[in-house]
Amino acid sequence: MVSTIRRGFLVGLLGGALALGLSYLLRVLVGGVFLPELAAQTLFSLTPGSVESVFVVNLQSLAKYSAFASAVVINLVVYGVLGALLYRSKSISVESGRLERLFSYVILPYVIFGTLGLLLLFTTAIQSSPVSPSVLLITLAPPQIVFGLVLGQFWVSAPVKPTEVCVPPEVPKVVKTKGKGKKFDRRRRLIIQAGLASAVGAAILVYGVGFLLRSSSSSSVTQPANPSALFAQNITANSDFYRVDVNIFPPSVDGSTWQLSVSGLVSTPMTLTLSQIQQMTYYDQYNTLECVSNTIGGDLISTAQWRGVRLSDVLAMAGLQSSAEYIVFRAVDGYDVAIPLASAMQDGTLLVYEMNGEPLPTDHGYPLRAIVPGLYGMMNCKWITSIEAVSTQYEGYWQVRGWENDAHYQTGSEIVIPGGAQITDRFGITGSSSVPLGMVPIAGIAFAGDRGISLVEVSTDGGNVWTQASLVPPLSENTWVFWSAQWNPPSKGQYKLMVRATDGTGAVQTAVVTGPFPDGATGYHVVDISVIATPTSSTTSGT
Repeated sequence: MVSTIRRGFLVGLLGGALALGLSYLLRVLVGGVFLPELAAQTLFSLTPGSVESVFVVNLQSLAKYSAFASAVVINLVVYGVLGALLYRSKSISVESGRLERLFSYVILPYVIFGTLGLLLLFTTAIQSSPVSPSVLLITLAPPQIVFGLVLGQFWVSAPVKPTEVCVPPEVPKVVKTKGKGKKFDRRRRLIIQAGLASAVGAAILVYGVGFLLRSSSSSSVTQPANPSALFAQNITANSDFYRVDVNIFPPSVDGSTWQLSVSGLVSTPMTLTLSQIQQMTYYDQYNTLECVSNTIGGDLISTAQWRGVRLSDVLAMAGLQSSAEYIVFRAVDGYDVAIPLASAMQDGTLLVYEMNGEPLPTDHGYPLRAIVPGLYGMMNCKWITSIEAVSTQYEGYWQVRGWENDAHYQTGSEIVIPGGAQITDRFGITGSSSVPLGMVPIAGIAFAGDRGISLVEVSTDGGNVWTQASLVPPLSENTWVFWSAQWNPPSKGQYKLMVRATDGTGAVQTAVVTGPFPDGATGYHVVDISVIATPTSSTTSGT
């Protein structure tokens, strides 16, 4: 019995790995449903904002990918358990025909995973992104057929125990030859099967997670630790632009059939195609986006040039009514968020379709996303399909989970050089927590949304004395500002560098340290630096 169960589990792992591989390919190639993705997505949709914030702070974008990878492993183990149960089942005995066994091996997992998928789909459809049940049920079928074929093949080819049949009158003896002709027995075959299953499963995880992480949230180019290398990166490349959203896979939208609906408190509800939007008067502008989950010194912040049409022009075309107070964006992935009417009517609030001179990438909202000056990234909806004007305050996807509804950027400033904070990865700077005695450059960024930055100050003694830094003129009033200062440490030792900014209204950045939840992190960025002796030409190493 133990041997049968073990064999069934190992074969189930093999069949499950192949089934998951096919399911993953269907997801990537034809937009099918990948059950581990659906399970992880459901988990995200049910997670309160305060809990989600903890995971994002500690794991950054790996928070959702680790949940996804765990779901893949769990799904694989379930396949193994199913294999063991099916091989052990007396109702599917050796007397059953091959087609009968194959039917059982396919139907049982299909019913189990189909039922589970529908339950997850129902929950996710309420919380987030609705997906057609028919798509789920259709794309679940081929993987279960593969699973059944693997189980059926190994069952048929399994050796028959001597106790299960009559022993022939004459059984030829096996002559054992020492050192050669070793029997290729079932145990060795099972080991190979387990190894194959593990290899296929590992390939799925490595390729799948690699596919998900293909767009890094940090610079792909390593730069020296000097201010000029930092200042040369005013614009973030599309491939390096940070990405945080509610999806494992970014939605793939066909721009040729996509339409934007405008409804609610408007005199003339309408729909617009991407081509019609692109024929409207467009505007190019530079904007920095920052995730509300970004920590002090974190790298979830980027800058790009955007091209699009003014949201106010679209609303004017539809005849916006005076009773409207909020504008609601809804996206193809089920995400929704609302911005106050005052933010919607700003000249700088755009519906964009280009990013850094290229069509808006899929990862960043193709074919249309919102750019809203002054509001955190979660308010800048991607993959927009509809706009609705409403008369009352509206709570969107993250707001019902406790995040701030009118999420204005906090004033923040970070030290990029020297030190090794996460923000150094954004610019590909080679970070170091030690510097040689002598003149030391200090440089970084400051950002306060549409309020701009009027002053940056640096302290090298833990906040007792503050020195004004030099500012580099920003690309626009809605982008980060680069700053720099020179520091001549008096002696070797340990120093605590700090930075603070003053926004365009004259309000000084708060020193009170808070986490990202619910309205953005606050506090000074602090970097501990060791000043060491100046290297001399006589210094040698590697002796």
